[in-house]
Amino acid sequence: MKTRSQIYSGEALSILRDLSTYHCMARGQLLRMHPGKENKVDRLISYLARQKRIREDGAYCYAVSEDEDAKDKKVIAALWVLVDFIDRVDFHAAGNFPAQVIFLADDEIYEIAYVEKGREALVSQLLAEKNAKDSLFIVVVESEEQIAMLGGGNIVGYCTVSEDGQVKYYQKEEGE
Repeated sequence: MKTRSQIYSGEALSILRDLSTYHCMARGQLLRMHPGKENKVDRLISYLARQKRIREDGAYCYAVSEDEDAKDKKVIAALWVLVDFIDRVDFHAAGNFPAQVIFLADDEIYEIAYVEKGREALVSQLLAEKNAKDSLFIVVVESEEQIAMLGGGNIVGYCTVSEDGQVKYYQKEEGE
């Protein structure tokens, strides 16, 4: 017979690792990180919170040492994009600016970069300086209008992310 720790150990370790890595995640993101195990993960989140190993406020979960300042809108948006690909992801981690998240899927390295309004030129320059063979970039923008102002690097797509985690994807047409 399996013990509770044997039953939950993989998912519990994953939740703790993810919250240690990203500091704050929407509860829905943690659930989607484990397709087919949402009920199990939901119970685990509540259990870990009762044990004071994580902190939750209903919609968001935090590493136990983090407060609400740990809720970074750029990271949260990038994580919504990540969970769209989670069934193909072999590994993921926090990225280095301009990327918030980096992941490995289908033998390719992807980076998810969030671009605030007014920072398009800076991010375009940074992406252009990166070796195009290193990573493929998915760029999260605050509005569709920003897409025309972005370029450089190996951008495979653009997207917007709503407050509730809905991701809408875009691609530039050839020659744009």
